[in-house]
Amino acid sequence: MPIGEFGGAPPLAAEGSPVLTTPMYWMYEMAHASLNPARAVTDATKILFQNPMNPWAHTEVGKSVAAACELFERTTRRYGKPEWGLDDTEVNGIRVPVEIRPVWEKPFCRLLYFDRKFTRPLRSPQPRVLIVAPMSGHYATLLRGTVEAFLPAHEVYITDWADARMVPLSEGRFDLDDYIDYVIEMLHVLGGNTHVMAVCQPSVPVVAAVSIMEARRDPFVPLSMTLMGGPIDTRRNPTAVNKLAEERGIDWFRNTVISKVPFPHPGMMRDVYPGFLQLNGFISMNLDRHMDAHKQLFANLVKGDGDLVDKHRDFYDEYLAVMDLSAEYYLQTVDTVFVKHALPKGEMTHRGTRVDPSKITRVALMTVEGENDDISGLGQTEATHGLCSSIPDHRRVHYVQKGVGHYGVFNGSRFKSEIVPRIHDFMVSAANPKAAQALAAE
Repeated sequence: MPIGEFGGAPPLAAEGSPVLTTPMYWMYEMAHASLNPARAVTDATKILFQNPMNPWAHTEVGKSVAAACELFERTTRRYGKPEWGLDDTEVNGIRVPVEIRPVWEKPFCRLLYFDRKFTRPLRSPQPRVLIVAPMSGHYATLLRGTVEAFLPAHEVYITDWADARMVPLSEGRFDLDDYIDYVIEMLHVLGGNTHVMAVCQPSVPVVAAVSIMEARRDPFVPLSMTLMGGPIDTRRNPTAVNKLAEERGIDWFRNTVISKVPFPHPGMMRDVYPGFLQLNGFISMNLDRHMDAHKQLFANLVKGDGDLVDKHRDFYDEYLAVMDLSAEYYLQTVDTVFVKHALPKGEMTHRGTRVDPSKITRVALMTVEGENDDISGLGQTEATHGLCSSIPDHRRVHYVQKGVGHYGVFNGSRFKSEIVPRIHDFMVSAANPKAAQALAAE
């Protein structure tokens, strides 16, 4: 069965007793519940040894006990979805409040709009940007810095993907085909005159969505498409992540990491790739670094270095907040992108129709890569230009950011100072193709 066909996600494990088919998730839930008494005692102990009325609180021993209690609490906590924390931004030198509200919603995603509340209308409209966040384990808030960097000069929307364990089984399945449909629907909701930007994993479904829209001559096709550190062709400069997927094969992933959501979550009995397994993979890749970070946290808590403690908390509150992924979506993505390389081979299909990027003619294309990216190797995103052969040369840009890894492609100081201005200029020129063509001719 061709990948991407309707119902084309690899079949899941045979149905049966949930206790037999998904022991991992059930055991995790029981272990987490069993820690509740210890967590309660630890919390009480921490409060006791941080109470200024307790003379032990001012001693090295008391501070060490309180620090140890915090480390235990943080390493056994289930981290919820982080807040955006973007209450305002600066536009043309003036602080403007920001209201975050959903403008479209389906069971597995909400489209959030960062509505800047101007007291006076802008003299000229700013580029409207749809940021397609990765559905790869972390919440969309991982792109907080990305959104923050674009807010001063752009009208920003972002995909807020749902935690699959919170979606009741009655809402149906969700796979890569549905993901592509969601992107198309969101572009329709925005009504055209929109730039779409895919960060990492969404690059493939965004290219597929735009290709399908162009093949249909859809009037709501985006003005431009920016792909950042995306695995378009993982045969180029393959990373350790790419090699693992190709070597293991889809059957290994289906039999090893897929589990059913246990009671009492709303998505009980849904097949998922659990967040706690993903987190285990994230941490195991850099275990020594994470252990050193927590040792340093203990030392900083004892010293009372609040700035470094807050910095650690902020990072790990985001990093350790993970969500479950729909098994159909995860397996189909792994098979399509990393095992079969369906898009660059011209074999990817959507609902039975072949995805053909050469149909894209009206959409400007920009690709961004990081020099030291160890997730999506150099050249993997650039490969999009070869696939989108019908886009005129003056409407395409490729940029490699020196000295950054995967995270630095969409966050950090170099992203804000060097990448964002280039993307902004590209979007402005994409909205005025005649001016861009004249500039290219010069």
